[in-house]
Amino acid sequence: MSVVPSGLQRGVDTLGSELHTNLNSDATREVEPTFFFMLNCLLYSRLETGFPSNQNVYDEDVNVYLANLLCSFMKPEYHRRARPYLSPYDTSLFQKIENSSDARLKYTIYKTNADFLLISIGIFHNPDGKRPDTAQLFRNSEEAYMGRGKAYYHFAYTYSQSRFKKSTGITEILEKLSTGFERYVEILSHMRGEYFNILDRLNHGEIYHLERSIDQRTATRELRALQDEFLDSYSEYLSTKNPDLRLKVEELAGKIREIDDSFNFHIDG
Repeated sequence: MSVVPSGLQRGVDTLGSELHTNLNSDATREVEPTFFFMLNCLLYSRLETGFPSNQNVYDEDVNVYLANLLCSFMKPEYHRRARPYLSPYDTSLFQKIENSSDARLKYTIYKTNADFLLISIGIFHNPDGKRPDTAQLFRNSEEAYMGRGKAYYHFAYTYSQSRFKKSTGITEILEKLSTGFERYVEILSHMRGEYFNILDRLNHGEIYHLERSIDQRTATRELRALQDEFLDSYSEYLSTKNPDLRLKVEELAGKIREIDDSFNFHIDG
């Protein structure tokens, strides 16, 4: 039985093109069942947690946003696009913000980090990317993570007004996500336990090997990117002897050595 409300189409229309991935028609047909599965699970979770849609404010548009966001997290290309904007710490995020005068970039940085915090806390209960056995550490800092998520959505809402020059569907959604962050985390947490209980079906050995495989692939990609940047910078340094480039080469060499301890490089050697 579907619990999609009659007002769903209004929510979809409100979001417009902001929430649609650039997919061809065939891909769109393949994605639709996943979207409606996510939406149904979300709506059931809202009822089961005592937070039905439109309880205090119209938020069917937030349902559509969250269902799209959950679908996006299943796509590698979404993670590739988001990666340049993500920052694990407030300091590094604020540095990115301070180095830019582009309201659109600031909006994207805050929105991307807020989205990842919301899903990491709600679905994975693991906002800092640490292993599952650090659950106590998360409980100790849960309030801080909640505060960051609310603040990031609030800043994204503020910069979205500068970007779009008027109130839009996405602007209103970001404001609702900021003010109701704890509520949506609770809904997603319930959704995780009732509908996404994949971890309960895996033993510890399977989880360990899955995490190890992901870590190895991530490290390999990072190493290749660093090696390419290192070779380009070193080649330019040999041509120009620019002292700033020298510092950059040494910094890149250090980062490569952190991943590959067999790497041995001395710029004057």
